[in-house]
Amino acid sequence: MGRNTRKRRTPLATKAIAASAALALGGGGLIWANFYASAHESNNSGQNQTKAAAGQVATIACPDVQQKLTNVPEKARQGVATELANLDKQITEAYARLASTRQAQTQDAGFVQNAIVGPLKEKRAATLDRIRIDIQRVGGQVDAAGLSALAACTTQSANQTTAGGQQQNGGQQQGGQQQQNGGQQQGGQQQNGGQQNGGQQQGGQAGAGQNIGGQAGNGPVAADFVDITKVQPNVAAKPRKNGNASNGTFVTRCGVNANKNHNTDNVIVAPGVNNGAHHLHDYVGNQKVNAFSTNNSLIADQTSCQNRSDLSAYYWPVVRIQNGTQDFDQNADGGGKEGNVGKILTPVQAQIKYVGSPTSKVTAMPQFLRIITGDAKTTTNGLANANAHWSCTGFENKVQLTTQYPICPQGSNVVRTFAFQSCWDGKNIDSANHRTHVAFADANGNCQNGFKAIPQLTMRLVYKIAPPVLQNGQVKNAYAVDGFPEQLHKAATDHDDFIAVFKNNLANTIANCINQGRQCQ
Repeated sequence: MGRNTRKRRTPLATKAIAASAALALGGGGLIWANFYASAHESNNSGQNQTKAAAGQVATIACPDVQQKLTNVPEKARQGVATELANLDKQITEAYARLASTRQAQTQDAGFVQNAIVGPLKEKRAATLDRIRIDIQRVGGQVDAAGLSALAACTTQSANQTTAGGQQQNGGQQQGGQQQQNGGQQQGGQQQNGGQQNGGQQQGGQAGAGQNIGGQAGNGPVAADFVDITKVQPNVAAKPRKNGNASNGTFVTRCGVNANKNHNTDNVIVAPGVNNGAHHLHDYVGNQKVNAFSTNNSLIADQTSCQNRSDLSAYYWPVVRIQNGTQDFDQNADGGGKEGNVGKILTPVQAQIKYVGSPTSKVTAMPQFLRIITGDAKTTTNGLANANAHWSCTGFENKVQLTTQYPICPQGSNVVRTFAFQSCWDGKNIDSANHRTHVAFADANGNCQNGFKAIPQLTMRLVYKIAPPVLQNGQVKNAYAVDGFPEQLHKAATDHDDFIAVFKNNLANTIANCINQGRQCQ
């Protein structure tokens, strides 16, 4: 209910040539393999075309158990959340083993199954059984057989991930309205003569232990980038407004996280679990958000927002520049130890704005409403819940990218935009899978299934980034969003998190401003 569903397209196959050399993350203890070493040949147009062996295992794909659990009793949710975090940790550990055993994999065709995927299934089966017990202990119902079936994981080759590809009119954010028109790529081929670089690693081959900058063997890769000037306009028209539209806006100014308030927790999906996100977040607004925050602690804490009544938590994964520099967390969980490497970039602008509905008035947000937009696991989940929007200043009304990072022309900055779900079920501030209590409006801007329109949270983050360079199937000075290591730092994994925390009747003030057609802050 209310899911942002999109039709999947069949990716064009890209090829890869396996290499067994390993790459060491600078300063970190984890070794990542270089399985993207490349060879080149000319195509009919004389362009370089990079091929890589599709048979090389790139990552591990496991069923996303959280998305399947739509009806967990409230009393079981903390225990279930802890076990879900254990599943994420198990995948992270298995991926690390996958990435550090490339030599063994070339010598034994059964190594990945016998030494990595098989043992992972056993660990997941035990964890899933604990989830079943947690739910049944408090009287909940669970499909035990269906849950057990989620234990098995598969492997994906480079051409099976959502790596690099042609942007197909998808995932555009339209004046605060999320358009659901595809967001698919067609593997390894960029629009309008873009360079074909499917599945290449940055920085070329390296010997074991070589210290290079960037994400090393787990991305990003050349195919994850596209020259935005070579992409056809793909932003669709905005939904037509009717006479009942709520035309106002409310801007809250909360800064750019210049004070470097970071952690690798996620209190929404992994409450009570240190490093539950396995990647680093920027936080603005509420200044005391971590895995152990409660509603009571959130309402008591300080805020970075100019409006002191806005104690809401706004947080997103950091962006890092892959130029060989390192940051404070190069040896830390969620940082270099889990493949998130490089200098952390602070946005030069961060706009947080609430907008209305084109077809109705809005209802005030309930206190402590939780919303996650986008999907941090699209590389293995697919793009059904992707809500990433990447563009450049001067291009935002023409091009929005979901599956690739833009290379912006000189003088233009990289822009990340988020448009959150704007329909609420009217009852719940959260749901077991953190999705079904909210939904996107349909293509005409209407809420469905009895949901109510609420002020739509939109965020626009601007970064000053030297343009990456694509050369011979490789990328130099890449940038990427932090993520789970097995997700390979794909652009489509971008996501954003929000907890509504308002004082002094601010939630109603925001709704009234929007409904009255005013521009407020």
